[in-house]
Amino acid sequence: MKHLTKRRLAFVVAAAMGIAGCADDGKDGADGAPGEPGPGPNPPVTESADITHITMISHAIEEGQVRYEFEVTNEDGVLVNGLGKAEAKFAEKTDRGVVLNRDGNVGGYTDSTKEGSSLTAIGDGHYEFIAAMPAVTAASEGIVWLRVGGDSETEIARSQPMVVDKPEMIHTSTTETCYSCHVDYGTSSMKHPSYTAINVEGEVDFVAGCLVCHNNVSRAEENGGYATNTLQKIGHVNHQKFEKDFEVANCYTCHAEPVINTSIAGNGCSDCHSTDAASGIVMAMNDFDAREFHASLSGIGLVERQADRNDHSTVLSDIYTTDSGVTYCTDLSLYQGESMLDIETLYNDGTLSYAGGYMHGYNNKSIIGRESNSYEASFKGDGTKTMCYAASSFGINAPQIMASSRVTFAHGDDPSYDGVTFTSYSPVFAIADGEVTDYDRRHAVTTDSCSTCHNNETNYHKNGGYSEGGYDCVACHNNGQDRNSAGSAPGFGPMVHSMHWGVGSELLKTDEDGNPIPNSATELNADNCVSCHADGIDLYAIPNQYMRAKAFHGGDNTKMASPITANCYACHDSASALNHMEQNGGEIDAEVVADWYLQPTMESCSTCHAEGKSFGIDKFHVFER
Repeated sequence: MKHLTKRRLAFVVAAAMGIAGCADDGKDGADGAPGEPGPGPNPPVTESADITHITMISHAIEEGQVRYEFEVTNEDGVLVNGLGKAEAKFAEKTDRGVVLNRDGNVGGYTDSTKEGSSLTAIGDGHYEFIAAMPAVTAASEGIVWLRVGGDSETEIARSQPMVVDKPEMIHTSTTETCYSCHVDYGTSSMKHPSYTAINVEGEVDFVAGCLVCHNNVSRAEENGGYATNTLQKIGHVNHQKFEKDFEVANCYTCHAEPVINTSIAGNGCSDCHSTDAASGIVMAMNDFDAREFHASLSGIGLVERQADRNDHSTVLSDIYTTDSGVTYCTDLSLYQGESMLDIETLYNDGTLSYAGGYMHGYNNKSIIGRESNSYEASFKGDGTKTMCYAASSFGINAPQIMASSRVTFAHGDDPSYDGVTFTSYSPVFAIADGEVTDYDRRHAVTTDSCSTCHNNETNYHKNGGYSEGGYDCVACHNNGQDRNSAGSAPGFGPMVHSMHWGVGSELLKTDEDGNPIPNSATELNADNCVSCHADGIDLYAIPNQYMRAKAFHGGDNTKMASPITANCYACHDSASALNHMEQNGGEIDAEVVADWYLQPTMESCSTCHAEGKSFGIDKFHVFER
């Protein structure tokens, strides 16, 4: 027997009565028009948010105020009631640039607790905020900024700042140009990363978010801006502190569009130029591009170096032998576009300062050191240079060999540092049977990894270049060359890691008391590996073979390291970190044996730390933008 509750019984009775009332008596009227749909179910609401999101509905710049209408949701997309605080800033566009004056004379900033401002709930999660700003008029233009939440009376977290609106071309640097180095600034440990702003689409608007406080006019000036340091000072002056091969006049590095201010007496220019020193500079016309002007300044040589870099290339031929393995030769060619140039002529007239090469041992997609740097040179008369290496001078006697070459265009006082160098690698040659295969070395960084910061197109040192992510450097800084690298770390990857963020970061500069000064890279978030490794890192792809490691041991050339450990230890150099690596088969002080490059290591780092694993390096380092 079924038991019906009173509610259910009433429903059954009502249904029966409804059926009876609809009996066919032949007198039904015509169907009426469909009624309006009833209200939908009420969306869920909450009064807490661990992550607070703003969805803008509208805003208006009015006399003496800025009006905002918006919705607030939490991390689950649920509407949030009970919002207790909203903050607003308006940095006004003036003839001096963007200004938000602390005294309220230009632009404005306020919050909902201040006199004249109000925050009103007009529906579930739906709010209107009237931000009182006496200096603002309906004709004002500028950066409109909003932030909500974070008061102590509610459980609603403070939202990320939002750039609600801004005029066209209010700044010419972009999020992309800044983030090429300052990747994901909002997750970094730099100054107030929580002020990293987004736009109404949820995309990072880094420059406008900074500019709303770090205006174009310093706070120190009359009716000046919000902060003492202007954004252009941060960009121009603070970025001159690079210790190596950064050309501040290469404005293209940061300015994606032609700069707005072209008055030598105005902000931006005066950061670097005094008005007295600039008295001879002709005032710019409307179509003036200050980036091009700076890049072409005499004495900088940037345009000339860029032209050499863009116009030329080199090629090394297959290795060949003409005397049954007594010598091994390769031919070096230099091209301008598709046209071959004469290396001998250009070297003799001083256009080239260097044109030479090395013979290397090669194994398992790695250069394992230099067989010989001594060769007999000749010229064939077709523009090429032939370099022949005596087998009797080989130091490794590896089963496979390949050659590298360097050609340097002379620039500056010391072309080996100031010049433009091209490096080429020959195909691989098997000693036993003469089989030729492509040179293939794993290179896990992007083409512009180095040149994003080292932007002046010069060499790093000794004719080694920044192009192609330091691909040139591997000719010397490889697994077996056993370079000391100023005591930083061995090979290429470990050396780069250490020189930027490890012990090597303090090797290049000292203060007046002789204390080391960390280099500029330590100002960046070292966790953001995507700056160089844009395609991630596959630990399983790293060849399981040792690298010579005297750089870890004060020049002792009897030591070698396992590769993943060498890379990680270059930054994570604490005793506990090294102990963890060694407990899992890693080594930095294995003893060198004759065929060291054929010996597999025992490190098992990939088991836990490969990308996608529970403790994968992608859980601790950022490999995606």
